[in-house]
Amino acid sequence: MASLQYRPPIELNPYMFKSSLPGTKFIFPHAPKRPITLNFGMSMPGWYDIPSLEAIQSSEDAEGLRESKRYVEELIRKELAAGVPSHKIVVGGFSQGGAVALMMLRSNIKLGAVVALSTYVPLRQEQPVLSEENAKTPIFMCHGDADQTVAFAFGQRSYKLLESLGANVEFQTYLGMAHSACQREFDDILEFVKPILTA
Repeated sequence: MASLQYRPPIELNPYMFKSSLPGTKFIFPHAPKRPITLNFGMSMPGWYDIPSLEAIQSSEDAEGLRESKRYVEELIRKELAAGVPSHKIVVGGFSQGGAVALMMLRSNIKLGAVVALSTYVPLRQEQPVLSEENAKTPIFMCHGDADQTVAFAFGQRSYKLLESLGANVEFQTYLGMAHSACQREFDDILEFVKPILTA
């Protein structure tokens, strides 16, 4: 049964990269609770509704995705108002959070980078997927080839879509990894963001 395959996103340790990125502020917002169709309509943390895992992009919760994008933009604007330059802001997420991170490529706020783990580009039929401001923003996508929740093929197709649009995107595959994360992936993320945040 498809609903039994779904697991809430992993919790990242806020201090995982702190020693390697001194002076970096980490913000870990939590998704609000909302009814999730895949969870028999029961409330659980979610950035948007998910009707199906098999056809994850055929019946998308467009308003939920846009609402979550607006929320992340509010967080970013607070950092900009506090004096953080936008080219030092990296937005990242896992699963649903990764889809919202990729939504931020549509923002008119220039970002330093986007990191998207075990996810896909949502609302791919709605153009532009890349705003003028983020047309060349570095993007790092990671996906396990044994993912049974967000199919590896969704991640691959999303990478190819971004690549076809001229995006500055990199895609890393983790052999045998399911809908999860691993130390090598975290090491790769650190290697990707460190030059952006420490330049």
